[in-house]
Amino acid sequence: MEKINRSNTEFSHRLPIKIVQFGEGNFLRAFVEYAFQELNKKADFNAGIAVVQPIDRGLVNMINDQDGLYTLFMKGVKKGEEIQEKELITNIVKAVDPYASFQEFLALAKEEELEFIISNTTEAGIEYIASDNASMTPPVSFPAKLTVLLHERFKHFNGDKSKALTIIPCELINYNSDTLKEIVLKYSDDWNLGEDFKSWLTNDCSFHNTLVDRIVPGYPKDQIEEYNSQLLYKDDLIVSAESFFLWVIEGDDKLKAKLPFEKTDLDVKIVADMQPYRTRKVRILNGAHTAMVPFSLLYGNETVKETVDNAFTGAFVNKAVFDEINETLNMDRAELTSFAEEILDRFRNPFIKHLLSSIALNSISKFKVRVLPSLTGYVDVHKKLPVHLTFAFACLIRFYKGTWKGENLPVQDSEDIVSFFNGLWTSDDYNKIARLTLQNKNFWDEDLTEIPSLTDSIAKALEEIDANGVEQGFINFQKQLN
Repeated sequence: MEKINRSNTEFSHRLPIKIVQFGEGNFLRAFVEYAFQELNKKADFNAGIAVVQPIDRGLVNMINDQDGLYTLFMKGVKKGEEIQEKELITNIVKAVDPYASFQEFLALAKEEELEFIISNTTEAGIEYIASDNASMTPPVSFPAKLTVLLHERFKHFNGDKSKALTIIPCELINYNSDTLKEIVLKYSDDWNLGEDFKSWLTNDCSFHNTLVDRIVPGYPKDQIEEYNSQLLYKDDLIVSAESFFLWVIEGDDKLKAKLPFEKTDLDVKIVADMQPYRTRKVRILNGAHTAMVPFSLLYGNETVKETVDNAFTGAFVNKAVFDEINETLNMDRAELTSFAEEILDRFRNPFIKHLLSSIALNSISKFKVRVLPSLTGYVDVHKKLPVHLTFAFACLIRFYKGTWKGENLPVQDSEDIVSFFNGLWTSDDYNKIARLTLQNKNFWDEDLTEIPSLTDSIAKALEEIDANGVEQGFINFQKQLN
């Protein structure tokens, strides 16, 4: 089969460059390119994307070899029904390597129709590197490269306000845009780029915090023959993703007018404050993942799908989410229920094998951020402990013993945390184990023994787990707690 490119397809027309995107990896190609392709189709948005490789190695050559074309496969479950779709993505106009061609990178700043900067350079990408300077071709950090590009545009168009850009980072850190803007302004000061440029950045350009959510396994190397069998061309850039899509962007009516996503079927929310949506995701999606891992591994499951499909563990996760986690969130109840149902559909996705062991990394710190606020929030609201989250907490502590029924458990954490539990589990005093774990402020930033009855309840749960296993142990524990 012939490799796909614009000469052997109907997509010879190249769109005007309205978007410069830092990052060419699987996530952006399955998320941002897909979103803007939907805008092009449904809202006549007519936007092409120029992709910038943010580090000195990447996919630029492969992308240009296929003239920016590639196939996106989307698979998932919605309301119990399996969904399988594929789409040829056609909106990448060019890919640029600033390390190989810095002048081509600078030329992007002079594009007349350019409106947006999008990025995903990993969580570590939004960083300040003091040694970066304006004479480097290019500077090392993404914010420094962005500063160079913005300053070049400012100079080329003589500070024209109408040529200011909308910057929408997608890196997975909270307040991603605020952090990026702060670093760009710092480089502007470091490099003495002038007050007029700073004013243009601050008053005319706009920066928008975001939350992105879509699982993107990427290139399906283990099933590549199955995927290729569905195509009439050779594609080295196939990317697979789940069907679920959520993009929350902080912005006002001006941004809604610039990005008319309401004309598409995509779940893109442009809101004044994205923090409630971030909290919802962290508590429900990430919280359910973190709560289920030790509990489900001790039960005997290996994957997320097995967990939610099993009669006992699935009912446990459902109760933890709908009856306990959702009870702590100050959002519309119907919206929370709908979101939680979508999350459980995602967990059931038969096309993604999500191993519990792969989620087990750093479970203590994850529990503190993702689950503990739901547990303490439930206590604040109901003046009693949440049964399922409390039992999940006990399973977490038992998990860190490192062995279960003669087998090693996939404990992956820092040396000091592993050492703490190794020393702790030399004792068989469950009250002592519960008390020393709960009062460890290095783990939780607070003394959890101050929560009424939590220490005794964790100790009882630990005893039940060891004596009777997870299922019968939970049944007994539930009777005692109620």
